[in-house]
Amino acid sequence: MHEKERHRIILSAVQERPVVTVAELVELTESSEATIRRDIAALHVQKRLKRVRGGAEALSPPQFVGLAGRPFSVNETMNARQKQAIAKAAVALCDDGDSIIINGGTTTFQMVHHLANRRMQVFTNSFPIAEHLLKHSKNTVMVSGGAIYREQNIILSPFENDVTRNFWARRMFMGAQGLGPLGLMETDPLLIQAEQKLIDQADELVVLADSSKFTRRSSLILCGLNRIATVITDSGMAASDARMLEEAGVSVIIADAEAMEETGSA
Repeated sequence: MHEKERHRIILSAVQERPVVTVAELVELTESSEATIRRDIAALHVQKRLKRVRGGAEALSPPQFVGLAGRPFSVNETMNARQKQAIAKAAVALCDDGDSIIINGGTTTFQMVHHLANRRMQVFTNSFPIAEHLLKHSKNTVMVSGGAIYREQNIILSPFENDVTRNFWARRMFMGAQGLGPLGLMETDPLLIQAEQKLIDQADELVVLADSSKFTRRSSLILCGLNRIATVITDSGMAASDARMLEEAGVSVIIADAEAMEETGSA
């Protein structure tokens, strides 16, 4: 990751939370601790943030606490070909007339390109997914109520009485922060709360996760492997991860990113 991109992620993180630790920034940028400490020092000298013991904080405290995790615009550029192939395979599971839930994320966003000619009922908490489907498809689109978190481009509500509880879906499609023996992992308690509500409204949970997600870990578990029906990933998945999912009774679909590149598919 280039220095300019790391600095953008660091500055975004400190604007969303009172203090961000070096360890959190290492995970967000997938960089070394030494690199992050140098970045913090440089941004401190430039008077773009304040260096504190073990991390950094904004020069002006944020008005409200944001979400943990990389910004949508940064995630969108990572493993792009794999995400496109995974999303295409996800849409292939759907039939016209289906009711589906699409959780916000950069992998799930790629589904919109293959939903253009479909006729389904789509519930989403993603502002860009809803906007794209409204403009470029005939699908019926419903969105959850709540606040829009700009960096992640998702809509989250802290309330129990939102429209989520009134929508049933055959399948829910969602991305992953990390995926391991304990299940599906996420980085933020508010995301956990909102996503668990969505999962409860779907018969099947389909996880869209490129192979890099099997090496990432978080302290928060969204759900166990026993709740996941299918994982769609790419050919970079390790044999040990395939065995892990098989032993848990999870179906695995391998999406061919190279074939998409050859055909020039979106």
